[in-house]
Order: sequence, then C-alpha cells, then structure tokens
Amino acid sequence: MYLILAALVSNACQATDPVKRASDKQKAPQSPKKEVEEAPAKPKTAQDIVLEKELSYSKHSLEDSYNYKDTTRSFQWDKIKEKLAIIENFAEPDIQYAVLRNYKNLQKEAPLVKKFSRNVYTRIIDSLGVERYQSVPLYDMSDDSAPILYGRDGSLVKVLSTDSSAMVPIQGLSFEGKWQVPQRYIKRLEKNISFDHIICVDVKNQNICTLEKSAKGWIIRSMNPATTGQHKPPHAQETPPGIFVVQERKAKMFYFSDGTKEIGGFAPWASRFTNGAYIHGIPVNKPHNDIVEFSTSLGTIPRSHMCVRNASSHAKFIYDWAKPLQSLVLVID
Repeated sequence: MYLILAALVSNACQATDPVKRASDKQKAPQSPKKEVEEAPAKPKTAQDIVLEKELSYSKHSLEDSYNYKDTTRSFQWDKIKEKLAIIENFAEPDIQYAVLRNYKNLQKEAPLVKKFSRNVYTRIIDSLGVERYQSVPLYDMSDDSAPILYGRDGSLVKVLSTDSSAMVPIQGLSFEGKWQVPQRYIKRLEKNISFDHIICVDVKNQNICTLEKSAKGWIIRSMNPATTGQHKPPHAQETPPGIFVVQERKAKMFYFSDGTKEIGGFAPWASRFTNGAYIHGIPVNKPHNDIVEFSTSLGTIPRSHMCVRNASSHAKFIYDWAKPLQSLVLVID
C-alpha cells in the first residue's frame, strides 16, 4: 500500500513541476523559423503626394481656380501630383542621373532615325513628332545602326551602367523604354543628387508654379500667370511637354528679330531648360533698356517663340531659387 501511494505522489510531482515542464519544452523539437522577407516598397501614386501652400513669392499670385474670360482656369494639382510621383519613383539608391544635351547641335547633328518625316516647319521629326534639330539620337539597346527616336535636349535620364563605353544605356522620364546614346550627348550629374526644386509650367491654363520638397511633402512656393510658346510657323513653336533639367542661366538673354541675325532686344532673368526655351521675364525690345515688371498678356494665350514668359520679378525669383543642374522644369498640358 505504501509503495502504491509513493508512486502516485512521485507521478503527481513530475506533472506539476514547472522546472520539469520547461525542461520538457526545451527538449521538444522546434519548428524551423521562417525567414521574414521585406516586401518591396510600393510605387508612389498621386494620392501619396502631399502639397502644402507656403508662398515665398507672393506678387501677382493666382488662386487655385480663377476666372478667365467666360471660362475657369486652375492649377492642375492632381496632374502635378502624378508627375511628382513619377519623379520620386524614378529615384534609386546610388543613382546616376544625366541630362541629354545638344543645344544648337553643338554636340553634332543627330543621325537620321529609321522612320522620319517633316513637320510644318520643314524640319525632320521622328514618329512621335520630336525634331531632329537640337535633339539626341536614341538607339535600340541591341542595335546601334540607326536611331529609333530623338530625345529632347534637356531631358532628365537615368544612366544604367557605369561602363565608359562609347554608347551609354539610359532610361528617361519623358519617353518610355531603355535606350543607348552616344557618350557625347550625355552630361552626367552629381551622384545621388536630389531634385528638391521643381518649376511646373501648364501650357493649357497658361500658369506656372514652383514647388520645393520638404520632410512632409512638397511646398508650393509661387503661383503665377505665364505665357508659353505658340504654334506659328516658321519661327514660333509650342513649349514642348516633358521633364527637363535647368541647364543654364542668363541675367539677360538676347534674342534676334524674326528671320534676321540682328539683336531685337533681351529677356531678363532667363533660365534655359530645353533647346532654346527659357523661363524669363518680360521681353525688352530695342532701343529700350529698362526692365518691365508685368504685361497684361500674361496668363492669356500662347504668345512666345517657345519660351515661358513671367512677370520679371517672378523670373528673378526662379533665377535665384532654381540652381542649374539641380532643378527640374515640368511642362504639362
């Protein structure tokens, strides 16, 4: 009888002993740990872009929506957000940006594309309507016998290889696909550069705004009327859509009278972004020399030769604020 009771007590102690239970758990076979893989970040959309209004330049400012004659015009914030999301998604760690360049064909006239025609200005264009003059040849990645398309001067691209070969593989924002381009048409920018200053030109609504990136999102720094390029052969052309790099600045951009090689005047505070297109102040025609602040034609209809006219003080604000090779011009319609 005593032996039976002792056995029962011994079994009960083993069942309730916490040290024993912990030891048993440690000896139990462990299920293999599953490796936790980080999901790739989702591409940003327009809904992810935050805009806040904090004007640094407040002269001649427009509202978000405003009346023009018998219509209503506005700043297309939704479309601007879409473009900003594209720009942010384009960036990668250790990225090498570059700008396509062939201003006045200084890097050599681009070869003929495989399929070309002529536009109403009698200039050669590719299948998308981009002119050969002042543009860069885009070759298929596996065929450099002849280019397929032209890339506009000033276009922002991503360099896809660190090799120093004669042909550079690139990917652009303003045109789809991956291409190769001869080295001479590429200007590499500083590594890991961040484009925190963006000028947005709206050719449909004839307005312009500036945006600055912050930790919270994008801050709207100015909202002004503008005048873009008109379709008027043989001299005046539309301001082309795209995403361009501010390439250079001129305190005075002198221009020729149409069809001549004579200086017709100057435009103050000019920032060039593609071909001969500048963001500048009100033109001053000879023999006048004094800068004009504003014109009632601003914000009406396209009137320039491709440039984007502004109030002169706003052009000066952009001239000081948007540094060359560090700032972008976004042209939307």
